[in-house]
Amino acid sequence: MQFSSALLENAVNEFAKLPGIGKKTALRLVLHLLKQEPEKVGLFGEAIIKMRREIRFCQRCYNVADADICSICSNSMRRQELVCVVENIRDVIAIESTQQFSGTYHILGGIISPLDGIGPDQLHIEALIQRVQKEKIEEIIFALNPNIQGDTTIYYIQKKLQSYPVRVTTIARGIAFGGELEYADEMTLARSITNRLPVESYVSNR
Repeated sequence: MQFSSALLENAVNEFAKLPGIGKKTALRLVLHLLKQEPEKVGLFGEAIIKMRREIRFCQRCYNVADADICSICSNSMRRQELVCVVENIRDVIAIESTQQFSGTYHILGGIISPLDGIGPDQLHIEALIQRVQKEKIEEIIFALNPNIQGDTTIYYIQKKLQSYPVRVTTIARGIAFGGELEYADEMTLARSITNRLPVESYVSNR
């Protein structure tokens, strides 16, 4: 792909670094920006820079936030005693889109995967245990991807929670084994949350 402008080429190369964006799509986006007023493009750039510089992560659940505590954790209308454990921020967005869950979340930041060099110490597992110790949490719901790594993570955390008086469940497996949570449709996710199962009955059938 030949460019008559180094500035245009640099912009295309930067856009092409984004996931799912190839050179042709990047060029289309850059050309679209060229058609806009400089002020609008400036607002676009400032929003990205401001987001990256000022965004925080909730000190309680590790969700993205504008302050030390995210809007979900600080919402008095949410059920603080109910915690849904997920792998990443995209999973929170997926579950929130169902409008079927009224509790809070805990983002692990990944799942246990020895082949990828990811162990329990690299995840926010101890922070979850501390929440159970300090807060009046009644139920932990695991909403991890239904695959070997997700099941391993559930089993590990469930063992660590055995000494605490907290109910431990997992979402019903309306999601296919080996599937990705963020790509599940909203109805499937909603039913999985509603029909969650005790972890003991799930693990014992594995």
